[in-house]
Amino acid sequence: MFSLKNYLTSDGELTAKGRKLLIGGCGFYFLMLCLMCFLPQMPEPGMETPGIQYFGRVVVLLVPFNSFVNIGEITSWIQLVKVFVQNLANIFLLSPLIFQLLWLFPKLRSTKRVVWLSFGMSLSIEMTQILLDLLINANRVFEIDDLWTNTLGGYLAWRAFQLGQKIWKNRQGDAFKRD
Repeated sequence: MFSLKNYLTSDGELTAKGRKLLIGGCGFYFLMLCLMCFLPQMPEPGMETPGIQYFGRVVVLLVPFNSFVNIGEITSWIQLVKVFVQNLANIFLLSPLIFQLLWLFPKLRSTKRVVWLSFGMSLSIEMTQILLDLLINANRVFEIDDLWTNTLGGYLAWRAFQLGQKIWKNRQGDAFKRD
């Protein structure tokens, strides 16, 4: 039977078993993140993103809030849904990794550190995509909006972590009172 008590102590920190699980989870998610962000992309016919600029093989989207600024150029409901889903996916792209890192590394547990870590990871992804375009023409796009959406996702992971710890500690306190 699965029990969180095998993975968390009463004060909401990881047990040895919990640490092993999350180290594996971080490794797996990092691998999936690399595949999602760095494999070459095939352009989708009829889905040209408004605001795209080309500098040789390097493709960038430097218009802040591009989805809102260029919403008038969206030509179908399908395209609108894809734009919405892409933005939502970018918000939650780094969240699972940041959430796990918060459990593993207590020194990360401040808003400032989480925001800077999320922003740094996002900037690293975007810069690596430029490098891949230069080296192998991976057809990736450096998007300025990815920086703030990924950072927002890291912040939301921080808030979820705080909520999760609070709930766990309250449940442990209630269990202690019942005994």
